Amino acid sequence: MEETVKNKLALLPDQPGCYLMKDRNGTVIYVGKAKILKNRVRSYFTGTHYGKTLRLVSEIKDFEYIVTSSDLEALVLEMNLIKKHDPRYNVMLKDDKSYPYIKITNEKHPRLITTRKVKKGSGKYFGPFPNAYAANETKKLLDRIYPLRKCKTLPDRVCLYYHMGQCLAPCVYDVDDEKNREMVDGIVRFLNGGHQDVKEDLQAKMEQASENLEFERAKEFRDQIRHIESVMEQQKMMHSDLKDRDVFGYTYDKGWMCVQVFFVRQGKLIERDVSLFPLYSDPEEEFLSYVGQFYLQSNHIKPKEIFVPKNVESGLLQQLLDIPVIQPQRGKKKDLVQLATKNAQIALSEKFALIQRDEERTVLAVDNLGERLGISTPNRIEAFDNSNIQGTNPVSAMVVFTDGKPNKKEYRKYKIKTVKGPDDYASMKEVTRRRYSRVLKENLPLPDLIIIDGGKGQISAAIDVLENELGLSVPVCGLVKDEKHKTAQLMIGDPPEVVPLARNSQEFYLLQRIQDEVHRFAITFHRQIREKGMIQSSLENIPGVGEKRRKSLIRHFGSFKRIKEASYDDLVAANVPASIAENIVSYFANKEQDQKES
Repeated sequence: MEETVKNKLALLPDQPGCYLMKDRNGTVIYVGKAKILKNRVRSYFTGTHYGKTLRLVSEIKDFEYIVTSSDLEALVLEMNLIKKHDPRYNVMLKDDKSYPYIKITNEKHPRLITTRKVKKGSGKYFGPFPNAYAANETKKLLDRIYPLRKCKTLPDRVCLYYHMGQCLAPCVYDVDDEKNREMVDGIVRFLNGGHQDVKEDLQAKMEQASENLEFERAKEFRDQIRHIESVMEQQKMMHSDLKDRDVFGYTYDKGWMCVQVFFVRQGKLIERDVSLFPLYSDPEEEFLSYVGQFYLQSNHIKPKEIFVPKNVESGLLQQLLDIPVIQPQRGKKKDLVQLATKNAQIALSEKFALIQRDEERTVLAVDNLGERLGISTPNRIEAFDNSNIQGTNPVSAMVVFTDGKPNKKEYRKYKIKTVKGPDDYASMKEVTRRRYSRVLKENLPLPDLIIIDGGKGQISAAIDVLENELGLSVPVCGLVKDEKHKTAQLMIGDPPEVVPLARNSQEFYLLQRIQDEVHRFAITFHRQIREKGMIQSSLENIPGVGEKRRKSLIRHFGSFKRIKEASYDDLVAANVPASIAENIVSYFANKEQDQKES
């Protein structure tokens, strides 16, 4: 598991929201929602997975999340994010429809319909709803209460809806404008929050039907009440006015500021931007400066309006941006600003927690390691590892950790020059001598601790060179591995003694990371040297391939394996003369045949 992911998992909030899984390129590969983010996201990295889930988890290198106020908001936001990012691990709607709305048409005799297409000026829209079922059930309920016309084209006689009491039949009877306006106003009030009165009325009817032993009728009223509760739950992620707006929230603490921006387009929250930066002045002033730069010095397009918290000097900001700057005082718009602020607070808290966790596993781990070894804090650690196969192509590598973190600019590679055969102790002496002779000669910084990948013999070899040849007094410790090639013991001194460390301590984890890193670096270097030697020794036997031609082939094909697999045409395309290309192809073909026969 990636270290970034591991740290973030420990900080997930116990709240609803959406999460976006990313691959190594930062591409969103999956969007999901959760009633409890902490439980859902962690479940990807625990337990056993199969099939697509296993492949998804193997590609996750990072993730982010957006906290919502309810599970319904998370559902609607999930749809927005899936439509925006088109993650390949999400199942997209095959018809590519938008979200369902309830619409009152702008006609002489209005109709109440459900639609997924929103056209300005064609009527009044309400929604969007999380799914078509909820929208259709709401429409059915309203049809029973407000009998607007149902037919798209007026027929010449009444239909079934008239006999069911769900249409006034303007096709046959006169329905005045006042009556239509009265029904439209009732529907608007209902969908804008006046549904409580209808619920109370239905509740009374349900109880009355139950008392009259009309249980089927009572069940119908109960289902209608449940539909109202389901579809009329307020949510702040969507707005029916279809305006493009940006919603700002911010917070600050401990010398840091976080600004969260929600981008609402066509009434839908489609994206957010999070910025964390040091706070050097008054928070309100810093916020005004940030918003100004956000639009005037970047590529962000100004929307129709922006929402900001109430403590911001909106007049100045409006003058600066020349767009309406609104400070919502109530309702869903105020809730949306508060939600942006809430997400900013969570992002800032996460940063502090990540800093604290990073210090625990780096700086504090280094302090604890120094205490356990009885030395001063080893802020600079240099670690060595040797690599060879039965003494062939022996190499050594050194990695540097500063304050518990790898400092890759100072990594070094060494080809062993004076040792013949697999002599690990002699190799350690040579590398120690070469490294610290140069440190003294060039006045480079000395390490606070030297770590050797090995036991008593390697430690003694390094100390002998440092103290007896170079006159240096630097603590040297060794890391001994178990039969599974995992870090098992820490040893220090001459003669070396075991230093007991708790296996679940941060200092032990730090030593594991150092040992794994130096081993990886040494192995990689050894493979490069070995492959280069294989190429050189094989190609030297081919007529017409000298040192210059050999280097040219390596540059073009990149590896010995690719040179072996290259066809005649591939070699000619690499500017190899035809006769030499034939020699190369023939050489490797004959060699492969000899191996099969043997």
